[in-house]
Amino acid sequence: MSASPFLIGVSLKMYFGHARTLEWCEAGADIARSHHAVSAGEAELFVVPSYQSIPAAREILDGLAAVGAQDLATDDEGAFTGEVSGAQIAELGCTLVEVGHAERRRLFGETDEIVRLKTDAALRNGLSPVLCVGETERRNAADAAAECVRQLDDALALAHERGRTGRLIVAYEPGWAIGAREPASAGDIRAVCEPLRDRVRGLTAFPDSSVIYGGSAGPGLVTEIRNTVDGLFLGRLAHDPAALGTVLDEVRKVLSGDSAPTII
Repeated sequence: MSASPFLIGVSLKMYFGHARTLEWCEAGADIARSHHAVSAGEAELFVVPSYQSIPAAREILDGLAAVGAQDLATDDEGAFTGEVSGAQIAELGCTLVEVGHAERRRLFGETDEIVRLKTDAALRNGLSPVLCVGETERRNAADAAAECVRQLDDALALAHERGRTGRLIVAYEPGWAIGAREPASAGDIRAVCEPLRDRVRGLTAFPDSSVIYGGSAGPGLVTEIRNTVDGLFLGRLAHDPAALGTVLDEVRKVLSGDSAPTII
């Protein structure tokens, strides 16, 4: 693993109500506060709750995990009933926001153009886009990698044109693996994330950027893909906060040299 902290994100989607979200954050804060991987700077955490829970989550997780939003509007203000802008999200103290998740594309019709506009909106408001890329159906790894790089370049096209800079968190989330019983195989993840990470590292306007894997990610995966990704994006498998502790344990074990990589 690299010298940079291993990035671990958790999206709570719309599974929890406000009270349960705060219970999760309290439990997650207790784990982070007492875990060596966090205190030693080996792991960096971020949590993405529903909008209404952001202020309380920030208070609970202050100094332990960054807090972000699950989506943002393409515009910063105006007559857009029900939308939440990047300016509003930044005002709440968030530092990141999800953009282009497969569920937004599939359920709400978000196109490449919308993802392009939202990526630019995030960057102009000082937010790091957690830019979700991935193929919708299973395909060979080379084609999947090419599609992910295409999505990345397309999402950044407007930001490049307007001279935006910042930090990117690129989340490889194959659509067919989201909500599945198992993640993509370690071999497939490596085959996609290696060229994707090479592309991200070549983006000089976006230093300190990362590539993480999501899509039924959970405990046990760090050991298998540790040299290929900069982190994991956890979903429902982290609904039990104890799973976060298990992933942190694994990061600690890998960094201590107690675990050899698994080749698949």
